Amino acid sequence: MNTIASVSQFHRLLSLPEPRHPMVSVIDLSKSMFVEDDIWNGFVNRFYCVALKPEATHKVRYGQQHYDYNKGVLSFTAPNQVHHLDLEETGCAADHSGYLLVFHADFLLGHPLSNEIKKYGFFSYSVNEALHLSAEEEADLTSILRKIDKECAHIDRHTQEIILSQIDLLLNYSNRFYERQFITRKNNNHQLLVKFELLLEQYYQDNQSAKSGLLTVQHIAEHMNLSPNYLSDLLRVHTGQNTQQHIHEKLIRKAKEQLSTTDLSVSEIAYTLGFEHPQSFSTLFRKKTNMSPLAFRQAFN
Repeated sequence: MNTIASVSQFHRLLSLPEPRHPMVSVIDLSKSMFVEDDIWNGFVNRFYCVALKPEATHKVRYGQQHYDYNKGVLSFTAPNQVHHLDLEETGCAADHSGYLLVFHADFLLGHPLSNEIKKYGFFSYSVNEALHLSAEEEADLTSILRKIDKECAHIDRHTQEIILSQIDLLLNYSNRFYERQFITRKNNNHQLLVKFELLLEQYYQDNQSAKSGLLTVQHIAEHMNLSPNYLSDLLRVHTGQNTQQHIHEKLIRKAKEQLSTTDLSVSEIAYTLGFEHPQSFSTLFRKKTNMSPLAFRQAFN
């Protein structure tokens, strides 16, 4: 797999002069042009990327409806994610407008953001789960990008702290805007929540757990055509719990049903719910209910 190791290399591949800062750059896409290179057939990079494309020209579908905010589109990628670019389809022009913020992972070292950035799930969202912005939201983020770009021209002992504080602000705004997007798409999200509950129920009703093992976040996200992080963030906004917590809640409910209505042993119940080892089931049940499966059965009876 090809690797774009530095911001400077990325600049060269976009036919741009050397960046003013070796580890951070705000790229004006209207001034960029992809160099014809085999690297675009499949590559990973070593930096974070935030792409802001105003005046989105293509309507993006989400489920059965179009996105409701199409003034600007914001997308995120983290280091070491695999990318592919078809120059025959897109042409060599990087895009007619927009900005690309790139910053190397090493630029975060020694700063609290190095750990805090991991909490932003949108760096692992799929392309179709991009953030769609209102004009006001777009203006807020564009202002931050311009401040970062300006600061790149003044490299001194304050530069890293000032730039990272602006990146932190941009990520916090983005988090707020994503929560707004989860809430304003009420009809779409209601359908997703209903589908999620049905998938949970069917997995245990059809006895898939005994055949396929424990239900995973990845499994249910794939069946909903969503990225795992997007699904968890969506659920957290609307229900206060992430996907794994919902799965555990459903699993414990099913366990309680079997403990109270059947004569199956604890080990047999564990296997029907998808556990390979009964002790793992007992540990989770105790953690969630403050009692062992046997104690629950005895108390119920």
